[in-house]
Amino acid sequence: MSRVLFVTGTGTEVGKTAVTAAVAALAVRAGLRTAVLKPGQTGVAPQEPGDAQEVARLVGTGAPLTIRELVRYPEPLSPERAALRSGLPFLMVPQFIAAVEELTASHDLVLVEGAGGLLVRYDTDGLTLADLAQAVDGAELLLVASPGLGTLNTTTLTAEAVRARKLAIAGVVVGSWPSEPDLATRCNVTDLPIAAGAPLLGALPTGAPQAADFTELAAACLAPALGGRWNAAAFTAAQA
Repeated sequence: MSRVLFVTGTGTEVGKTAVTAAVAALAVRAGLRTAVLKPGQTGVAPQEPGDAQEVARLVGTGAPLTIRELVRYPEPLSPERAALRSGLPFLMVPQFIAAVEELTASHDLVLVEGAGGLLVRYDTDGLTLADLAQAVDGAELLLVASPGLGTLNTTTLTAEAVRARKLAIAGVVVGSWPSEPDLATRCNVTDLPIAAGAPLLGALPTGAPQAADFTELAAACLAPALGGRWNAAAFTAAQA
């Protein structure tokens, strides 16, 4: 049975696309038939590369990776507001479900990358990534969190919203770990899995998308549950 993993941030600009690409790169290297689905892309003009194309770039040209994008809006706003301002159609749930069913029929892993956080709206009826995940049997959520001060609150709120909808959290990944973490950031490594109620499954360094060998970096920075060799206990102890 295909695994459908929704990648959502605890806020904006926390590294969702880099984490999605890292998971995809390791899955492809392991021989898994892998697809990346971006339900709603904002802030990108019609002919410009979006997040799905960035994932494909990081995984590697010619890699056996399927990418799919459903709706796109040019202004860098929430999907709901960007759609209203552009006059373009909203994302439709049947459209999304059809894409997931098509991809799961021919892939082992389908990664669904959200726009912004879990409860960002896709239409005027209040459709969110959480609703999309509820529409997929067996869906799991991977939370991408920022490392610094304030992340414990946003991670806890996101996790509570996930569980209120009876969805499963696979774990939490720090999307952009600084080269010189301050005290709060180092302490958050211990506290993030408590806030999420789920294991810490990795920490990608700031600037990861510019790595010379992105797949090898992904292997070093993601836990075995995501295909890498990163050790949460060792990383946490090193920050203590």
